[in-house]
Amino acid sequence: MTSVFLRRPMHFEIVAKCHTTKARVSRMTLAHGVTMLPTFMPVATQAAIKGLTAQQIEALGVTLILNNTYHLNLRPGLEVLNAAGGAHKFQGWNGNLLTDSGGFQLVSLSKFTTITEEGALFSSPFTGEPTMLTPEESISIQHAIGADIIMQLDDVVSSLTTGSRVEEAMERSVRWLDRCILQHEKSGKKGQQNLFAIVQGGLDPQLRDRCLDAMIERRNGVAGYAIGGLSGGEEKGLSGTTYCPRTCSKHHQMSSGECNIKQCADKLPEERPRYSMGIGFAEDLLVCVALGVDMADCVFPTRTARFGVALTHKGPVNLKLSKHAKDLKPIDESCPCPTCRDGTSRAMLNHIVTHETAAAHAITLHNIVFQAQVMGRAREAIIAGTFPDYLCKFFAEYFGDTGYPEWCVNALRSVGVDLLEGNEKAKMIPGSGAKWEYASLDA
Repeated sequence: MTSVFLRRPMHFEIVAKCHTTKARVSRMTLAHGVTMLPTFMPVATQAAIKGLTAQQIEALGVTLILNNTYHLNLRPGLEVLNAAGGAHKFQGWNGNLLTDSGGFQLVSLSKFTTITEEGALFSSPFTGEPTMLTPEESISIQHAIGADIIMQLDDVVSSLTTGSRVEEAMERSVRWLDRCILQHEKSGKKGQQNLFAIVQGGLDPQLRDRCLDAMIERRNGVAGYAIGGLSGGEEKGLSGTTYCPRTCSKHHQMSSGECNIKQCADKLPEERPRYSMGIGFAEDLLVCVALGVDMADCVFPTRTARFGVALTHKGPVNLKLSKHAKDLKPIDESCPCPTCRDGTSRAMLNHIVTHETAAAHAITLHNIVFQAQVMGRAREAIIAGTFPDYLCKFFAEYFGDTGYPEWCVNALRSVGVDLLEGNEKAKMIPGSGAKWEYASLDA
C-alpha cells in the first residue's frame, strides 16, 4: 500500500491495514534481512537468550531480537565486541538486531545511578567502578555493537512517578535525542544503522503530547519511534479513550484524556515503525497491535519459562503443579515448536521443571513460538480482513469462562471491536485479568 524509503538500509513498507482497528501489516527490510510487522522481539539482554543458541532461535523463524547496550558495554566490553566484528558475529546471530540504549537501567538499577544533564553516572553492579553513560557514548557503544536499530538514550523514570521529575525527564529525553542525532550523523553510521526516538512523559497526556510534538519535529533525524516508560506498574485501564498497559498488580486509574499507547500511535507518523517497549503478555500485544503498534519486546515469555510456566492459547500453564505429573500429552498438541513436536510430555516437564535446565530450555522454545504464533496469526488476519474476528476468537479461547479483563474490553472498543457483542455468556472482570494458575505444588 505505502512504500517509504527512509534511508539505507531500512525500507519500511505498509502492506495491509485493518478496516476496523488501527492495526497494520508492514515489511521492514534492514541490513540483515526482512522482518514482518507486527512482531514480538525476544530479549537477549547479554547477547544470549538464556539456555538457547542463536541457531535455535533462528530455526524458530525469529528474525529480530534485542540486546542491551548497558550490559554489553560492561561485559564483554567494546574491546571484545570490536575484535569479534560486532555483536552479530560475537553471538552468531544472522538476523536483525535492536539494541536498547541503556536508559531503562536508570530505573532498574536506580540505586547505582545518578542522573545529570551530561548523562547517567552508574556504579557497575559487578565491580562498583563508576561509568558515565552520555547520549553520545550510548550511540557510540551501539555503533560498535553494530545493531540494525539503535535507540536514543532517554531519561527514564518509573511510570508511577508523578510531579516535576516526570516533566524534567521528558524534556531531558528530547534534549538527549538532539545529542544522539548529532552523534549518529557525525559518525558516518547513518547509512548502516537506524536511530529510533523514544517518547516519554509518564502517564500525563499533556507531557506525552509535548514530547510527541518535539520528537515528530525531529523526524528527519530518526527512522522510527518507540513508546517508552510504560512497563513499570501502570494501570491497564481505559477511561474514555485512555489506555495504559501494565505488568504488575498495583492499580492506578487514569481519569481522563487520551493517554500513552493510543495517544502516541494516533499521532506518530504513519510512515515510521512504532515500537512499544516492555510489552509481553499476549493480551497486551494484541491490544497494542489493534491500537497501531508494530513492534514489542519483553523478558516475560523467556523469564516465565524458567519458572515452569508455559504459554498457551488457553492461558498460561503452570507445569510445576502436580496435576500435570501424569499427563503424557505435550504442552499443546497443535503447537509446532520443537518441544511439542517432539512429544515432550507435561509429565516429563513437571518431573524436571526448576530442577534440570533442560526443562527451562524446552519451555523457553515453546513460549517463543507461542509469541510468534500470536503475532503471526494477527498479521494473517489483518491481510485477510478478519482481524476483529481473530481478536474475538483469541480472547474467547484465552480467557474462557474466567471473564475478559475490563481494560481489554474498553481498549478494543475504542478502535471499534466489542468482545462482548453477540456473546451472551461473556462477562467482564475488573483489574488486569491476568489468568494464572496460582496454587501450591500439590494442586
